Amino acid sequence: MKKMNLSKWLLVPLFMALPFAVNAKETIKVGILHSLSGTMAISETTLKDTMLMLIDEQNKKGGLLGKKLEAVVVDPASNWPLFAEKARELLEKDKVAAVFGCWTSVSRKSVLPVFEELNGLLFYPVQYEGEESSKNVFYTGAAPNQQAIPAVDYLMKNVGVKRWVLAGTDYVYPRTTNKILEAYLKAKGVSEKDIMINYTPFGHSDWQSIVSDIKKFGSAGKKTAVVSTINGDANVPFYKELGNQGISAKDIPVVAFSVGEEELSGIDTKPLVGHLAAWNYFMSVDNKNNDKFISSWHKFIKNKKRVTNDPMEAHYIGFNLWVNAVKKAGSTDPDKVGKAIIGLSVPNLTGGKATMLKNHHVTKPVLIGEIQADGQFEVVWKTKGTVPGDAWSDFLPGSKDVISDWTKPISCGNYNTKTKKCSGQNF
Repeated sequence: MKKMNLSKWLLVPLFMALPFAVNAKETIKVGILHSLSGTMAISETTLKDTMLMLIDEQNKKGGLLGKKLEAVVVDPASNWPLFAEKARELLEKDKVAAVFGCWTSVSRKSVLPVFEELNGLLFYPVQYEGEESSKNVFYTGAAPNQQAIPAVDYLMKNVGVKRWVLAGTDYVYPRTTNKILEAYLKAKGVSEKDIMINYTPFGHSDWQSIVSDIKKFGSAGKKTAVVSTINGDANVPFYKELGNQGISAKDIPVVAFSVGEEELSGIDTKPLVGHLAAWNYFMSVDNKNNDKFISSWHKFIKNKKRVTNDPMEAHYIGFNLWVNAVKKAGSTDPDKVGKAIIGLSVPNLTGGKATMLKNHHVTKPVLIGEIQADGQFEVVWKTKGTVPGDAWSDFLPGSKDVISDWTKPISCGNYNTKTKKCSGQNF
C-alpha cells in the first residue's frame, strides 16, 4: 500500500503538467514575415494586416483541424540578412506550420536556404523575376510571363512604343526581369540604342537628373515608355519628380510592376493620371468576391479609406490554398501539405480561379490598369482567361529548356528537358 501511495503521489506533478502540455498544442501557428519598418514597410505592413484578417476569419469558421490558428508576427525591418534570422526563429523556436511573407526577391533569396534546410513552407505573394522553383516555396505572385511580358506587349501593340527605359531598384528582381525584357525586346526587333537601363538603390530620393535623362531619351522622335521595377518608398519621389518635370502619360507613359493602390495612397495622383501598372488584380475590379473581400478588409481594419492591392489578393489565394491542402492532407506536415496542394483551385478576386501548378506557381489573369485621379486604377486591358505561371523564362538561353515539376517522376525545380537532368533541388 505504501508503494502504491508513493507511486500515486509521484504521478501528481505529471498530471498537473498535462493541461499545460495540451494547451501548448491547441493552436496551429502561422508565421508572418513582413517588414513593418524600413524602406519596404510602405508595402509590407498591409500584408501583415491582411494575414491577420485571414487568420481571424478562419478562426471564426472554427479554425483548422479542430484547432485555432495563432499568428506569429515578426519584423525583419527591410534588413535582408535579418529575414533569414527571423525565418529560422519562426521555424525552430515558434514551430510554425507555414510562413506567409517577404516582398523583395533579395529577402526571399535570403530565407530560401533556411526553409530548405528546415523543411518549412513559404508562401511568397509578390511578382518576381522567375528563374527559381523550390520544393519549400509556393509563388502566389506573378512570374514574368504573367506581368512583365504582357505589359511590354500591350505597350508595343496598343500604345506604339518604340523606345524603352527599363528603370529599377538595384537588386535581383529588377536586374533579372530587365535581362529577360531586354532579350525579349531585341527578339522583337528593338535595337540596343533604343533601350535605356537604369538602376538606383533602395530608398533613392533624388530623381531630378535621372528623370531629366529619361525626358531627353524620350525626345528622339520615337514613342517612349518607362517600364518600372522601382520598389518601395523610392516610388514616391520618382512619381513626384515626373510631375515636377511635366512628364505626362501622353508624353512618356510609365508602366509599373511594383506600384499599386497602397503605394499611390500616400501621394497626389492627379499629375500621374494615365500612367499604368500591370498586375493580376485591382481594387476597382467589379466582382462579388472582390466586393466581399473589400468589405471584410474595411471592417477588420476599421478604416473605409484603406485600399486593397494585388499582393493582398496573392495572400488571399495562398492562404486559402494552404487551408484546403491542410484539410486534404489531414495534417500540417510540410511534405504532406506540399503534395496535397498541387492541383487545388480556389476562387481569386477577379472572377476566376487560381490553381496551384506542379511548378509551385499559380494560374492568374493579367490586367493593365490606368491610374485615376482618386488613386484607383481603371482596367484598360486584360487577358481572356488565366495564364499559367512559368518558373523559367523562354527568352533566356540557359532557361528556355528548363522546367519545374514537383510531382513524380521528375520531382525537380530545375529539370533540363534536353539533357533529362536535374541541376537544382531534387526530391
